[in-house]
Amino acid sequence: MSNHSVESRISGNVRVRFAPSPTGPLHIGGVRTALFNYLFAKKHGGSFILRIEDTDQNRYVDGAEDYIIEALNWCGIPFDEGPGKDKGFGPYRQSERKHIYKKYANQLIQSGHAYYAFDTNESLDFHRKDHEEKGKTFIYNHHNREKLDNSLRLSENELQKRLHAGEPYVIRFKTPVNQMLELNDIIRGKMEIDTNILDDKVLFKSDGMPTYHLANIVDDHLMQISHVIRGEEWLPSLALHQLLYDAFGWKAPQFAHLPLIMKPVGKGKLSKRDGDKMGFPVFPLQWRSAEGERYSGYREDGYLPEAVVNMLALLGWNPGTEKEIFSLEELIETFELERVNKSGAKFDPEKTKWFQHHYMQQLSDDQLVSSFKNLLDHKQVTSSLNLKIIGNLVKERATFINDLWEQSHYFFKAPVAYDEKAVNKCWQEETDKVMEAVLMILKESSPFTQEHLSVKVKKWITDAGIGFGRVMQPLRLSLVGEMKGPDVFAIMEVLGKEETIRRIENAIKKLG
Repeated sequence: MSNHSVESRISGNVRVRFAPSPTGPLHIGGVRTALFNYLFAKKHGGSFILRIEDTDQNRYVDGAEDYIIEALNWCGIPFDEGPGKDKGFGPYRQSERKHIYKKYANQLIQSGHAYYAFDTNESLDFHRKDHEEKGKTFIYNHHNREKLDNSLRLSENELQKRLHAGEPYVIRFKTPVNQMLELNDIIRGKMEIDTNILDDKVLFKSDGMPTYHLANIVDDHLMQISHVIRGEEWLPSLALHQLLYDAFGWKAPQFAHLPLIMKPVGKGKLSKRDGDKMGFPVFPLQWRSAEGERYSGYREDGYLPEAVVNMLALLGWNPGTEKEIFSLEELIETFELERVNKSGAKFDPEKTKWFQHHYMQQLSDDQLVSSFKNLLDHKQVTSSLNLKIIGNLVKERATFINDLWEQSHYFFKAPVAYDEKAVNKCWQEETDKVMEAVLMILKESSPFTQEHLSVKVKKWITDAGIGFGRVMQPLRLSLVGEMKGPDVFAIMEVLGKEETIRRIENAIKKLG
């Protein structure tokens, strides 16, 4: 299937939806589904809709909906329509739409595409066990539906009596017999399903609520969804959903089923518990359960949203080039569903850190200083030093904002101890005299800048015929306390003349 063939079919208003259930924190697999919907909508000038599928009130978790919205906003992919942003297609929570669905279930009964089923749980359990004992699997469909307790084998008079008596029932879809159903998926191409292997799914439950299948189809139709982009786990439902569109006489949206995100090692898809077991987040934001369990999040672990979005975009999607770094704008411009892979995408936590390191280097000076200041405030460190200069000196070695402290703490706190290995290696008998000579040069140096200090000290080293290591290593040790950090003369300029001299004098006193 060529890109142009699908692109040319995208006509009219593109409307896509992300429809999570508020049953807990949003897994990054869900975030990727939202991202691909967002990219597709924005590329085609369409609308990205958030619909909360909360028909299963038993699994509803307080705070989950707010979490989903906050996660989308943090990632920079806010929804255009949804709770609190009604554009005429609301409400956007299925629990607030439950009055809608019965009418459509009844419509399917009237047209002969659905029927009432009065089978009790006990009766169905009996049939399942009976089939198991015979080495078979019980499927409620054309094989047996006219022998079970439903309206297909009742007269109209008997049916009305049972309905008026208030007998509990469900409404099941009447799957057509002997039909080869042709399904189309933008990612997976054409598929065929024999309807004889399908079961008659429940569309409307005895508690007066629709099942996912009915609510999903009705809502997508009423909200004029043009493309359904969802996870591979919904692929087995595609046949039923297509049959429902056919039964209603509605035009179905185009479907695209995204590949699973797989564990970094071993087999199987990345689960909600894998992250904390393997030492990396699988949620965009931190989550605390009602039972007090804490699940780590990318935001709280110090990741930048740009890094997370870039990483997720390349999980299952291939731009067709070697390019790996994409801004959100570039992703929108480049993204095509036809370039999404069919096979599962293996999650790589180290690659996520690689993206994070890249975006850490791209921070503007204002972002860097603001984040650095927050870090110092958290550590209760006050300083009048130039955070912009320090941040730019050390950020190359930093992957996260918190790394800035590890790479720069010596700017704010003079060393009180010195790395023992470094002392043994570089502080020799004559080092005191060498450092005293360096002190004389520094005291006389003006301006006290990196460039000027570098020229003065290096000229003296060359003129004196001393090896550079015999001067530069103890000098670094005096200022930092260990053999790390950026250019020694850059450190001196930031510290200033007075503090630089004080640190070297202190090292001579302690190590001489």
